[in-house]
Amino acid sequence: MFQQYRSRNIKLDVRLPLPSNRKREKKSAPTAYAASPPTILESFMEEKILGEIVILFILSIVVVLICHRFRLPSIVGFLLTGVLCGPSALGLVQNKEIVDIMAEVGVAFLMFTIGMELSGKELVRMKKPLLVGGTAQVMLTIALGFLLTFWWSSVRLGIIYGCLVTLSSTAIVLSLLQQKAQAEAPHGRVCLAVLIFQDLAIVPMVLVFPLLAGGMELETEAMLLALAKGMTVIACILLFGKFILPHLMFSVVKTRSRELMLMTTLGLCLAVALITSWVGLSLSLGAFLAGLMLAESEYSLNTLESIMPFKEVFSSIFFMSVGMLLDVHFFASHIPMVLLCAAGIIIIKILTAVPAVLMIGYSMRTALISAFCLAQVGEFSFVLAKSALGLELITNDAYQIFLAASIATMVLTPMLINGSPAAASAILKKTKAGGT
Repeated sequence: MFQQYRSRNIKLDVRLPLPSNRKREKKSAPTAYAASPPTILESFMEEKILGEIVILFILSIVVVLICHRFRLPSIVGFLLTGVLCGPSALGLVQNKEIVDIMAEVGVAFLMFTIGMELSGKELVRMKKPLLVGGTAQVMLTIALGFLLTFWWSSVRLGIIYGCLVTLSSTAIVLSLLQQKAQAEAPHGRVCLAVLIFQDLAIVPMVLVFPLLAGGMELETEAMLLALAKGMTVIACILLFGKFILPHLMFSVVKTRSRELMLMTTLGLCLAVALITSWVGLSLSLGAFLAGLMLAESEYSLNTLESIMPFKEVFSSIFFMSVGMLLDVHFFASHIPMVLLCAAGIIIIKILTAVPAVLMIGYSMRTALISAFCLAQVGEFSFVLAKSALGLELITNDAYQIFLAASIATMVLTPMLINGSPAAASAILKKTKAGGT
C-alpha cells in the first residue's frame, strides 16, 4: 500500500507543470554553451607572443647574414638583433619576459652540454684551477674595482661595482671556445674552471647587496644555513647520478624510443637546474651538474646528440635578450662615457686574471689568452645591477652606463678572443725586448 502510494506520488510529481521560467532557461542555455573558454592556442595568438618570436627569428637571419658579409661573428649579429627589437629601438618585441625565460633555458642547455663533455674525474683534476684560480680572480677583481671606485666614491659603491665587474659571461666565452675547438686547450680549461667558480660566488653576492642597503642584518646562522642547503642539494644530485640515473637511462634506452630519450634528457637538465635555483644557486650551475651526471653514463653520446639543436636555438635567444636591455637613446647621448667605462672594465679584468692564472702554474702566454677571454661582463651582472637599482644602491644613470658598457664588452669579446694569441705574442715579445 505504501509502495503504491509512493509510486503514485512520483507519477503525479512527474506530471506537474514546469515552472514559468522554462522559456527563459531555454533561451539562456545556448548562450552558456557559446561562451566557452578560449583555447591555449587562441590565448597564445591573442598575446602576440608567437608573432613576436617569428619576427625575432626572421630579423636575426637578416642581421646575422649581414654580419657574415663583414666577417663578424654570429654572436654580434644576435646582440644587434636584440638591440633592434628592443623597446628603445624598433620596439618589435613587447613580451620580453617570454624571451628572458627562453634565454635562461639557453644558458642552462649550454652549461648542460659543457658538463656532458666533462666527467667527474676530469673535474677533480681541475680542482686547482677551480678553487685557487677562481678564488684569486674573483677576489683580485673585487679588490681592484673596490679601490678604484672607493677613490672617487664610497665603500659601499666600491663593493657593489667590484662584484658587478668580477663576473664574466659563461654563455659567450664557452660558446666561442666551442666554435673555435679550444674548449680542451689549456686556456679553455682555465676559463671553464674560473666561470664555474664565478657561478658559485653568485650566492654570497646576492646576500651582500641587501646587507649594503641596510635592509637586513648580517646573520651568520642564515648564511651558514644557505651554504649547507646548497652543498646538501649538490651532494644529493651527485648521489642520484651515481646510484639511480644508470638504471633509469638503461630502462629508457631499452625502449629504443628516440622521443623518450629526448624527453628524459630535457627533463633531467631542466629539473636539476630548477632544484638548484630553488636553493639560491644559479640555473646554469644546476644544468652543469646534470651534464656531469649524464657524462658518467655509457649513453652520454646519444644524450648529447639529442640536446644540441635545442642548445643552439636557445643560446641564440639569450644573446638577443641581452641586446634588448640596451637603451639606444641613452647610449647615443653618453657614448664617450660608455666607451671609457667599457675600456676600463676590460683593462681591470685582464690585469686581475693574469696573476690569478699564473698562481696555478700556467705559462704567461696561457694567462694572457685566458685573461682576454674573460675580459667581458657576465650575464648575471645584469641581475645584480638591477637588484642594486631596486635597493637604491645605484642611480638609474649609473645603471644605464654600466648596462651599456657591459654590452659593449660582450660585443667586443669575439674580437678579443680572436686576437688574444697575437696580442699575447706581442706582449711577450715586447716584455723580452724590454728585459734585455
